[in-house]
Amino acid sequence: MKLSLADAERIVIDALLRNNVSAENARSVATALVAAEAAGQGGHGLRRVLAYAQQARAGKVNGDAVPVASRPFPAALRIDAGDGYAYPALDLAVALLPDIARTQGIALAAIHHSHHAGVMGLTVERFAEQGLVALMAANAPAAMAAWGGKQPLYGTNPIAFAAPVAGDAPIVIDLALSKVARGKIMAARQKNVPIPDDWAFDCDGVPTTDAQAALNGTMVPAGGPKGAALALMVEIMAAGLTGGNLSTGASSLFDDQGPPPGLGHMIIAINPQVSGADHMADRLAGLAALLLSEDGVRLPGRRGQTARSDAGINGIEVEEDVLAAIRALD
Repeated sequence: MKLSLADAERIVIDALLRNNVSAENARSVATALVAAEAAGQGGHGLRRVLAYAQQARAGKVNGDAVPVASRPFPAALRIDAGDGYAYPALDLAVALLPDIARTQGIALAAIHHSHHAGVMGLTVERFAEQGLVALMAANAPAAMAAWGGKQPLYGTNPIAFAAPVAGDAPIVIDLALSKVARGKIMAARQKNVPIPDDWAFDCDGVPTTDAQAALNGTMVPAGGPKGAALALMVEIMAAGLTGGNLSTGASSLFDDQGPPPGLGHMIIAINPQVSGADHMADRLAGLAALLLSEDGVRLPGRRGQTARSDAGINGIEVEEDVLAAIRALD
């Protein structure tokens, strides 16, 4: 079924309101999930609504949480997400960090007691639209082994980066440190379809095409040992430096069992003028033009930005089973 973005957001908001989520938080979550769907990231989009609502109803997520920010250092914010959804805490960081970065040159937000960070490219892009360079790291429940091991120790632990480009949309880089995002495997399980055999291992360390076996096993790291090492780096930044749970101590994002996940996110926003680069966005426009001068080259982030622009005009296609599950939520 095709829905406008506004209609899709209203359906999500209504479902969350019926499941112990405040109106403000429901709006924040709906905006983020529908934007993810519009960007073509269905694994982080409307298929998450069912688990999100069930978790709020069970108390695994505090649907009434109000994120609280403190400022322990001039350039740093500490944000307690209150075991609520990540998006209200991310919205608070987007509201507060830019002014700090402009006055201090650089600013960071350390977020803890949080949840699924979603499509992080959508978060860092909001800083780049204000003329800042932004980097974000987030950990996730353990799903990936250290290189050479079989025990899940790291999450897919995504990183995202965005920078402004004069006269054009920002450059946005957003990637999980597993070969594919875990949300794609979740979507395959919900659709009851196989996955490629190079996405994940089963619990015995054997490549699998079974999505449920993959969710019970471990993800293949992007770039082999390099991806596993970067996942450790993210674990330190997103959990070690924020006070968030380590991936091994975070409960699943896919069900309503156990305590709150308590994940951590780190956002760093940089004022380009910190190095005297007053014309950085203009220089990046030149770099972008150089990249695009080669056939077959696409700027990171453009596919999702184009998809969102089209969705704003033509709406999004929502699978009937997903829509029915959302509407059936009590």
